[in-house]
Amino acid sequence: MRVGIIALLHESNTFISEPTGFDKFEQDVLEVGEAVRERMGATHHEVAGFFAGLEEAGIDAVPIFAARAMPFGTIPAQTYDRLMQQMFDELAKSPKVDGYLIAPHGATVSEVHRDADGHWLERLREEVGPDVPIVCTIDPHANLSVRMVESCDATIAYRTNPHLDQKERGIEAARLMARTLRGEVRPTQAAVFPPIAISIESQHTSAPPCKPLYDRANEMLKTPGVLSNSIVLGFPYADVPEMGSSVIVVTDNDPELASRQAADLAGELWQRRDTFLGEFIDIDTALRRLQDLDGPVCLLDMGDNVGGGSPADSTLLLHAIEAQGVPDAFVCLFDPEAVREAKSAGVGSTVRLTVGGKTDKLHGEPLTDDFSVAGLYDGRFHEPRPRHGGFTHANQGDTAVVKSSRGTTILLNSQRMPPFSLHQLISCDLDPASFRALVAKGVNLPLASYGEVCKHFIRVNTAGVTTADMRLLEFHTRRRPMLPFEQVPDWQP
Repeated sequence: MRVGIIALLHESNTFISEPTGFDKFEQDVLEVGEAVRERMGATHHEVAGFFAGLEEAGIDAVPIFAARAMPFGTIPAQTYDRLMQQMFDELAKSPKVDGYLIAPHGATVSEVHRDADGHWLERLREEVGPDVPIVCTIDPHANLSVRMVESCDATIAYRTNPHLDQKERGIEAARLMARTLRGEVRPTQAAVFPPIAISIESQHTSAPPCKPLYDRANEMLKTPGVLSNSIVLGFPYADVPEMGSSVIVVTDNDPELASRQAADLAGELWQRRDTFLGEFIDIDTALRRLQDLDGPVCLLDMGDNVGGGSPADSTLLLHAIEAQGVPDAFVCLFDPEAVREAKSAGVGSTVRLTVGGKTDKLHGEPLTDDFSVAGLYDGRFHEPRPRHGGFTHANQGDTAVVKSSRGTTILLNSQRMPPFSLHQLISCDLDPASFRALVAKGVNLPLASYGEVCKHFIRVNTAGVTTADMRLLEFHTRRRPMLPFEQVPDWQP
């Protein structure tokens, strides 16, 4: 038996004015055929789990196409068309297979096809026919659509945020595919879409308010006939009709059981709806709390959440840290221009730089100061352990470490990089444990890595395109009514 593998992953933030062009995929992942195995087979990604699970089952993996770009703005029509052309050209050239393991993200938005994942999954189903099994993995930050569910036999979301179980979910999908091809099970699935969008601040899966819901989902897996279930937390930074949370249950040839169990899990989520709103700590309150805590303390810059597509150059916390004289502080900023200037000045020099706040006017004004250049690096680093995103090798581009006149250490990079690994700092001769305060431009993503050194985390409700308070964003196409935007009459799944 042979199983084809296809992946297209992008988390599209529609509130960002700059689009995600084809070059962004070329910079990250754009592979076909055996190059997919070479690039992703040894990672902690779900695609690596596909390969491992199929090998375990004695089934040949047929890698077809894989593309990924760092979360950012909407994908232009031309870029999406090129991706589709390449994907389906490769599909046409690939040998006949018995099933497909696929990895969409679930929150991909293109200029024309707003439900981009639903569009290409539906097209895949039309191409391969109704009888070829398709098992799909998605990010829990998906905005699930009916088209996505109807195009696949089974859909499995990661169960952790930070995403540490991606490979495990890929193996689970491959094992389910193997059982399906052997005739041991026949997956059927159902999804329910409660009218709620969960704040990103409340999406840490191993702590309340999410943990009790996942405990309930885990208990449900013991039910005879239930093959899998998923809680889809949703991605609130996409203005699409599908935006919001959902649940999925996969059963063995029992659609009624799938529907009942999905309704039960969605009902549990709805009963807990008031716990998912978020705390929304402002900058001044966060810095006051910082004073009373033993360091290192991680300040989570939620409005500039790189993993949610933000520009990675917000200076709002940086200005406050400088103004209040927070000692031994660290901040990372995306600023290719400042990197070039620091590189031109050289290590050991002092140079006048204007850093951060250059992408737009939503994330603070640039900071101008006389900076000492402490180090210059190529920006490549390796993270050996499972971390959010599933990849082990990263490249943040040419990088400079500089120090402000007030003593704040700033890592300037020339490629946006989510703070998924402490090796981002270590590779630049920085000791994360030496800082009193570390600003990480994320919400839950940094917890796994920064938790190795930070004694405390403070989620800061900074302004920006990933603000934790989604009520501040201007939506035009989302469902209505929906919590937390409107009061919802008593909803029944």
